[in-house]
Order: sequence, then structure tokens, then C-alpha cells
Amino acid sequence: MKTRIATCALTVPLALGMLTGCDMADDKADGVPFAGTSTTSDAAHAMKKVSSGLHDLINIKGKASDNFPNVMKCSGKDAKTHFRIYHPWSFSPASASDLDDVMEHLKRELPKHGWKVVGYGPNASKNRSLTLTADNEKEKVSVKIVSMTKSHPPLLSLDLVSGCYKVPDGQKVDLYPS
Repeated sequence: MKTRIATCALTVPLALGMLTGCDMADDKADGVPFAGTSTTSDAAHAMKKVSSGLHDLINIKGKASDNFPNVMKCSGKDAKTHFRIYHPWSFSPASASDLDDVMEHLKRELPKHGWKVVGYGPNASKNRSLTLTADNEKEKVSVKIVSMTKSHPPLLSLDLVSGCYKVPDGQKVDLYPS
């Protein structure tokens, strides 16, 4: 259990570091695209829809975790008026042998659904886990998917992060969107 917690503690900052340098658009501040004006609740709902679309593309039997999107700061912006949405979740397949096929399937299918695959291959971890990083310019979202075949249980780890939103005039960032 301690190893899994330590792995997660390291994965989140690494995923955010990888995803903040995405190649999404020219309207970037600090490498992060501007995602538009939105309330945190609406942006979190939009992120759930993007995650749901990814879940549909996985296309095998299994169970997804019930993690909710989180609000995070936009680097260099006022934390009261600007935010990003971060949505980590995982998918446990019915059969661990399906994970490699799923990663190849996602690599082929994501571009057909508005995603640009910007990285694919083994990561630098001890297990050399297969990792896919993709950007969706229309949705202003990046995803990092790691096939964790040697974890118990084996799973796909998905970390989604949005571009930087601005709340509507007169509103503040809600750190706990519904």
C-alpha cells in the first residue's frame, strides 16, 4: 500500500509536468493554452464528458474509478479568477492481457476523435510502462495514459488536465465544484 501511495504521489507531479508543456494552441501563457471563460462547475462537467469519451474509446470490459475532477491553479495567474481542471482516474480491465492492445487501440483511435498523440512509448520507470500522451486542441485538454501491467491489480492510469480558464466577471474560483 505504501508503494502505491508513493507511486501516486510521484505520478501526479510528473503527469502535470508532462501535460503543461502540451502543443495545443498559440494562445498560451507559460505553455498552457487559454481554455475560455467558465465557472469551475461547468469546466469540471466538461472534463467529465472528455473523460467519458476516453472511457468509451477504451472499449474493453473493466471498471473505472470514481474520481472527481479537481481545481488547480494557473501558473502566473490570479488564483481567485483563473483555474485549471485536473481529472485523474484509472481503469481496471477484466483481463490484464488486454492492456497492451488497448494502448495500441487508443494510439490509433484518439486522432480520429480530435486528439493529437504527442508521445508514445515506454516511460522511464523501473517497469518501463507504456505511456501515451495526447492533446485535444478543441477541448483544450491533455491526457497522459499509463499502462500499469505490473501493478496489482493491473490498470490504466489516466491523468487529464485542462488549459487555463477564467471565471466570468464578478465570480471567484470555486475550489470544490459540484
